[in-house]
Amino acid sequence: MNNTNKSEKKELARILYMQGQQQKHISESTGISQQTITKWVKDGNWEAQKAAQNITRPELVNKLLSAINKILDQVSNSDDPTAIGGLSDKLSKFASVIEKLDKKANIVDAIEVFMAFNKWIQYRQSFDKEITPELIKAINKYQDLYISEHITK
Repeated sequence: MNNTNKSEKKELARILYMQGQQQKHISESTGISQQTITKWVKDGNWEAQKAAQNITRPELVNKLLSAINKILDQVSNSDDPTAIGGLSDKLSKFASVIEKLDKKANIVDAIEVFMAFNKWIQYRQSFDKEITPELIKAINKYQDLYISEHITK
């Protein structure tokens, strides 16, 4: 297999992986061994990219609020006086994290923007002849590179 063909299959495998396809299915779809797919996933940090792509800031805030609610329930149902003592520290830490999520632009913001942009560009492709599969592939490549470089920081 030549490098161009391999590169195209790798990109297809990455796209299928990001869409939630199982590695067995990806292997069957691309004709690439599962062992190679596993290596690509590991070497390309696809798992972290996929996780980052699927978690939005509102979801993170909701998970934090849910955790706060559970802590409050545990404390209110507890007869332990020390549980109340540690409550303010825990709530302060949660509040700090939520505040940072609300104020700071981070990799989650970039991913949200990239996802919205990708939907828009795919829509535009249906009537804009300048938007080719090669252009979309190049855009995805650089978006993924940006995310990969910023996840590891």
